[in-house]
Amino acid sequence: MKPEEGRKRVIIEAIQPQIDCGRHPARRFLGDRVDISAAIFSDGHDHVSARLLYKREGEPSWRSTPMTALVNDMWKSSFVADQIGAWIYTIQAWVDHFDTWCDDLKKRLAAQPDPSDPAKRDLPPQDIPLAFEIGAQLLDQSAARAAAGGKESKAADAKRIKTIAASLRALADQKLALYDYPLSPEIEALVARYPDLSFATQANELRLWVDRERARFSSWYELFPRSTSPDPARHGTFADVGALLPDIAAMGFDILYLPPIHPIGAAFRKGPNNTVSTNPDDPGSPWAIGSPEGGHKAIHSQLGTFADFDHLVAAAHANGMEIALDIAFQCSPDHPWVKEHPDWFLHRPDGTIQYAENPPKKYQDIYPLNFESPDWRGLWDELRSVFQFWIARGVRVFRVDNPHTKAFPFWEWCMADLHTEAPDVIFLAEAFTRPHVMYALAKGGYTQSYTYFTWRTQKAELQAYFEEISKPPVADFFTPNVWPNTPDILHASLQNGGRPAFMQRIILATTLAASYGIYGPAFELCENIPIKPGSEEYLNSEKYQVRHWDRSAPQSIAPLIARLNQIRRTNPALQSDLSLHFHEVDNPQIIAYSKVAPATGDGPANVILTVVNLDPQYEQAGWVDLDLKQLGIRHDETFDVEDLLTGNHYQWHDRSNYVALRPAIMPAHILRVTRKTDTSGMLDIRNI
Repeated sequence: MKPEEGRKRVIIEAIQPQIDCGRHPARRFLGDRVDISAAIFSDGHDHVSARLLYKREGEPSWRSTPMTALVNDMWKSSFVADQIGAWIYTIQAWVDHFDTWCDDLKKRLAAQPDPSDPAKRDLPPQDIPLAFEIGAQLLDQSAARAAAGGKESKAADAKRIKTIAASLRALADQKLALYDYPLSPEIEALVARYPDLSFATQANELRLWVDRERARFSSWYELFPRSTSPDPARHGTFADVGALLPDIAAMGFDILYLPPIHPIGAAFRKGPNNTVSTNPDDPGSPWAIGSPEGGHKAIHSQLGTFADFDHLVAAAHANGMEIALDIAFQCSPDHPWVKEHPDWFLHRPDGTIQYAENPPKKYQDIYPLNFESPDWRGLWDELRSVFQFWIARGVRVFRVDNPHTKAFPFWEWCMADLHTEAPDVIFLAEAFTRPHVMYALAKGGYTQSYTYFTWRTQKAELQAYFEEISKPPVADFFTPNVWPNTPDILHASLQNGGRPAFMQRIILATTLAASYGIYGPAFELCENIPIKPGSEEYLNSEKYQVRHWDRSAPQSIAPLIARLNQIRRTNPALQSDLSLHFHEVDNPQIIAYSKVAPATGDGPANVILTVVNLDPQYEQAGWVDLDLKQLGIRHDETFDVEDLLTGNHYQWHDRSNYVALRPAIMPAHILRVTRKTDTSGMLDIRNI
């Protein structure tokens, strides 16, 4: 098929970032420099120029910035994402006849016959006056484009370009034997501001979503409000949670995540340790949502009122924190939707509603929703309204339970729609599932996702996994949030490794990833007893009963957690994932990795090197083989490393440096790398 305009000669390929050929937006964070690259070329020897076009979705006109040529037809440019929300970007490229002429003229001038130079005496004539006339015509065209802009400054530019064209013609008329190059870089830059875009190629528009900073860097603390009462005989309330806020904030957490706070169904209610036999005092599972009191837009009466909830949200903000709510789209048999919308559920041949199963496990207290319901539109609208209800009450962070068991088109529609109303909302996907499924949820709108970190305990698998999720192409759309434990998951490493294992895992979580979370009281108190050997379920799980936690117990690692969060807040290198780099160690039980934040106008670069003993029982030692270039250290240089966990300083030299770590005392070094420069007898320690 013949194209509409066959004179568009420039090809634009391989634009990055680009997610699934533009099907989904790439993701960045507020204040990021968004780097765009592409392969751009044309036929023949004509020069090509290109510019990056970008704008906020809804802005009437493009912003633009020139692209820079690299090697092998690759080009790059960037812009700063200065607002959260949806952005659009594309690339425009064209054959640059004026730049081609400038380069051609320089070659002609260099090849002019020169009687005084034996090497050039016999060169053929180059007809420089004709070349000047061609250039003058190109300048005339540029002046016309400048004049068409209409603004006073552009009119002045048009006049100046016309003057330059006239000077070229005057030079041509002189018929000199030798000519010098007549244009300055400033003149070339002036003409470049008014390119001929008549036959420019413009790539398809690509989308970008920009999240607020807390989507990149966050520390989550999960607790069950019903277990927060200081009186073991009383059900906890929102007021009890509020009383804990100062302590949790002092530990350095900025998001307090609450499991479902809704009424709990009575039908098929589960008892302690997930038993099917209950007594009237058993509280049931918060994930069995709904009773005659209400469903997903109601509050469990024992927790408090809406006024109490609003007060908790405000108190969290006053403590520098946000409340995250759990959204679990499933129902107890007592949920109002069961009677009002029976077609939203699957019905078995005997007329009963299908409860949740994962054979041989049965969850009789939960009805899953049917996303193939004939009334799927009504179901979608109602589920979206649940988010809207809590957003209206000031909630801007949601942890979504098992989103991979709900229809992907629903999430893509729902989150896009919610983000048009509230672009600052953060969605965390609780999706411990297959990689492509996790990634599809991220592409569909989820801000962050749980990861496989919980099950990655060996050095090689930790390195391989984090290299995958911290680098493009995955990092262009997927933001990890790592959890060493959850109410559902007590990993074998924590069951068997004792207190040192909890210390190791929290150090790994807080330094490998910019966002992490813990199921709080259980983790800080090193709760490690499973319901039975080989199970990841806790004994006396808080999912099925009220617990009382003694947060002052001597085994608590809360001081370590607080120190780690302080280190994260004061070291920008730990607030992003993209610079993560692993270093070799000759002991497979020791892992070493670094993160670097570049220098800014506010200060020098920040370099953090973390070294962790992965053995919870025995001291491990070895030689760390540093990638010096990654750290900004010169070969054969002596430099200072400060252990931010202990305050100790060490003098390291060159690539190989020795470490020995005892897990029961402190299983890791978190080292801030600094260089020493001796100036006039004074020691100046500065960050790299």
